[in-house]
Amino acid sequence: MPKISQKAVDMPASPIRKLVPYSEIAKKQGKIVYHLNIGQPDIETPEVALNAIKNMDRKVIEYSHSAGFESYRNNLSAYYKRTGINVNPEDILITTGGSEALIFGFMTTCNVGDEVIIPEPFYANYNGFAVTAGINVVPVTSTIETGFALPAVEEIEKKITSKTRAIVICNPGNPTGYLYSKSELEQLRDLVKKHDLFLFADEVYREFCYDGAIPFSVMNLEGIDENVIMIDSVSKRYSMCGARIGALITKNKEVMAAALKFGQARLSPPTIDQIASEAALNTPQSYFDNVVAEYVERRNIMVKGLNSIPGVFCPNPSGAFYCVAKFPVDDAEKFCQWLLEDFQFEGQTVMMAPANGFYSTKGAGKQEARIAYVLNQDSLRKAVICLEEALKVYPGRISEQ
Repeated sequence: MPKISQKAVDMPASPIRKLVPYSEIAKKQGKIVYHLNIGQPDIETPEVALNAIKNMDRKVIEYSHSAGFESYRNNLSAYYKRTGINVNPEDILITTGGSEALIFGFMTTCNVGDEVIIPEPFYANYNGFAVTAGINVVPVTSTIETGFALPAVEEIEKKITSKTRAIVICNPGNPTGYLYSKSELEQLRDLVKKHDLFLFADEVYREFCYDGAIPFSVMNLEGIDENVIMIDSVSKRYSMCGARIGALITKNKEVMAAALKFGQARLSPPTIDQIASEAALNTPQSYFDNVVAEYVERRNIMVKGLNSIPGVFCPNPSGAFYCVAKFPVDDAEKFCQWLLEDFQFEGQTVMMAPANGFYSTKGAGKQEARIAYVLNQDSLRKAVICLEEALKVYPGRISEQ
């Protein structure tokens, strides 16, 4: 029988979805499962976007330009300028989700066997994108004790070799919710300038910052216009995860011209989704104000609730809608599976994403899990109670250190 490729063997399974079969069995057994494992918000998509689809007046669903519809790129440029990010339409390539943007970015800037440095824990699919592009992820570990702040620049610099092509960050971060400060970003700016590297920044959670925190975009770092590539997406901003529209943004014209060739090879980003995404740019500010206020309440319920459980520690995130908690258990992956297979409290249980899948370093994050606080407040309260009760009876519980 013919063998599959080595790349297919190397492609990692999603830690976010790997426990789905166990959750499906749990539901068939009649359990209520609180899904804290995946960043699928229950927030309604803006009405302007839904109406654009409902009222679409087209006789043909045609290809768009490979870079995306010109009107969308023009309006997207105007959106960025309103948020203080000065990019022009020609600096924007519309992609099939932020995922494709990062894959195009990797393939445009890296040769097979090259390396990218990423602070871990990081969005698990970055590993898959790296495999797709034939490059290697070099992790530099941030710790839960510091709230997952940027590791010391000296530690990052130690990882730089002749094969290093880029540093990749997510800001605010998935899975941690950490928001890098302007000072931290300037340290990265100096590093990529010194070693002539690219700096990729996944900024898809820009609208979700809390407690007065203001995000600082890498596009506004001085002196490295040619080095910076920003990744963006409509998925979380407008609660449009199924509209696979993202963007690769850079002022580096050589990178943009090369990335467009990859865009031409896949023909074009989805037409209907672009129509919805362009319309979403007219979402009123009140929508975001309400959403942010709701996420702050959800975060507070989840983080305060977790920290009230003996032995559990969870830093308070400043952005996105995720947190990473450390549990007093032998193995968080086993604990997450046990919650679905063997535990229930009043007919309820919880599904989380084991955090080891968000690390590249073997053995890291073994006691941690990522939680997406994307459910309604009542469900989050019940989920916290479930976790507290579960830890009372989990056979692999360890004493608090």
